[in-house]
Amino acid sequence: MQVTRILAVRHGETAWNRDTRIQGHTDIELNQHGRWQAERLAHTLREEPITACYASDLSRAFETAQAVARLQGLQVHSHTGLRERNFGRFEGHTWAELEARFPEAALAWRQRVPDFAPPGGESLLQLQARVVAAVTELASRHPGEQVLMVAHGGVLDILYRAATRLALQAPRSWTMTNTAINRLLWTPEGLSLVGWADTGHLQTDDGAQALDEKAG
Repeated sequence: MQVTRILAVRHGETAWNRDTRIQGHTDIELNQHGRWQAERLAHTLREEPITACYASDLSRAFETAQAVARLQGLQVHSHTGLRERNFGRFEGHTWAELEARFPEAALAWRQRVPDFAPPGGESLLQLQARVVAAVTELASRHPGEQVLMVAHGGVLDILYRAATRLALQAPRSWTMTNTAINRLLWTPEGLSLVGWADTGHLQTDDGAQALDEKAG
């Protein structure tokens, strides 16, 4: 059985990531540091054999994918199934604001209640179904090939759980750094994990790196 190799990447940093504002479906562009991250990612992946580049249609993910695609001579194909979770009325608020204004809802979110949905938004169960369906659709087009998928923190969380067979409510012990390189395999039987959170390309001259994990 031929497998599809997936390079799954979270978009570069945005101003709302820095402010810990919930982005969700709100279309926030990359900030200067996020564009630097995208270029470092592209430089690192320039020798990788990539057949196709897919991204969420939100600009922070699409622009990150474009940086890679330019050096590969490819186009970026957008797919709404790779969008971040829809956080409804939570979008635009910081974590502190959410806890102050919607304490019960914020607690349900932090406890990862699978069927809890922010007002006007998606539950984890809905997000899981959407993301798994989208990745299955895209990966099944490329047996024996490698594809890039640029998405969001919530999407990457679902992919990690699907590949490691972890429940939606299991505590998170893995990072989802902006533009970290995550490697997965897909077959019709599902996803498996090869490598996670490679941030070598984000090392600066003094050995430091950014580890931003704000939602979105």
